Amino acid sequence: MEDTEKQPHHSHIELPINHLPITKNESNLNHKTKNQSSLSTILTQIHAGYFRVSLSLSIQSLLWKILIEPIKDAHFLRHIFTLIPSTALTFLWSLSLFTLLTLSFLYLLKCFFHFDKVKDEFSNQINVNYMFAPWISWLLLLESSPIVPPAALHYKILWLVFVIPIVILDVKIYGQWFTKGKTFLSMVANPTSQMSVVGNLVAAQAAAVMGWKESGICFFSLGIAHYLVLFVTLYQRLPGNNKIPAMLRPVFFLFFAAPSMASLAWHDVSGCFDTASKMLFFLSLFLFLSLVSRPLLFKKSMKKFSVAWWAYSFPLTALAIASAHYAHQVKGIMAHVIMLVLSFISVLVCLMLIFVSALNIRVPLKAHNHISKQTNNNIAAI
Repeated sequence: MEDTEKQPHHSHIELPINHLPITKNESNLNHKTKNQSSLSTILTQIHAGYFRVSLSLSIQSLLWKILIEPIKDAHFLRHIFTLIPSTALTFLWSLSLFTLLTLSFLYLLKCFFHFDKVKDEFSNQINVNYMFAPWISWLLLLESSPIVPPAALHYKILWLVFVIPIVILDVKIYGQWFTKGKTFLSMVANPTSQMSVVGNLVAAQAAAVMGWKESGICFFSLGIAHYLVLFVTLYQRLPGNNKIPAMLRPVFFLFFAAPSMASLAWHDVSGCFDTASKMLFFLSLFLFLSLVSRPLLFKKSMKKFSVAWWAYSFPLTALAIASAHYAHQVKGIMAHVIMLVLSFISVLVCLMLIFVSALNIRVPLKAHNHISKQTNNNIAAI
């Protein structure tokens, strides 16, 4: 009897792990891990160059404060700026403060969790110079503050707090320029080296504003002496300092930022826009015209957005402020036209950078990776 019993076939359904239902705890854990990974990525990729943003916004606040300030016997063209409401200055100053606080907080976290990368920045010929940027930003915010008068005690205390890191960086960087073989000035000089000069000049300006003339003269002499040496070194185009990547060409605008700030600092130290201030202003104007007449120099850097674009704004605003003081001193129609043109360009560039940065909020970190690889072949990762 060959009765075969048909046994039923049991079908086994296997669910892939990816399709299994996720519990609430697992979902929260995944979300938390993703957020931590995101924050870690930001902290590892953010660098001192991001303080270009706060630097530009802070000095823009100072420009607006100077322009809307009522002046006796002012030229009729100067009265145009009195139409700007004081609330606009307060808003811009608040935005600058928020930006600087955010960047400072993120960089402080980086110091705690990724100190090795911070040390790498100190050994980098470009990023080490931008270590001055946060302290310069704080000093500019202090000068442009609508709520802290220069005569106040806390103004003086804050000035001391912000100046001490600049002095420490001065000792480190200027000392290396003439003592260490690999960091001789002729080997490491590049346009961003002028940030150290700017730091001393802004410190001198802020000191003079609150009446500390001797401190102002001290920092001015320190800044202007190193500027003269640095300016000659950069003009010689020595083989050791000709290594700026194409993406960082906007930092060439720092060539006229330093003499512009020197003009402003001496104006506050001496109490008037005298011959020395005028000479520095004319030098800044010449260097500005020399750079803008060579647009091909910046062609590659403008192909893709990066945070380096913010290097355009700070020097333009410093030059605009110097032109405002010059126009007030000479009271000529041509001087006021120059002031109007430079101020308009400065404000327009700053607004465009804010708009473009908002549209490309995720791009700077990605662009930073690209620049780092390119710079590794030349001077080190940015």
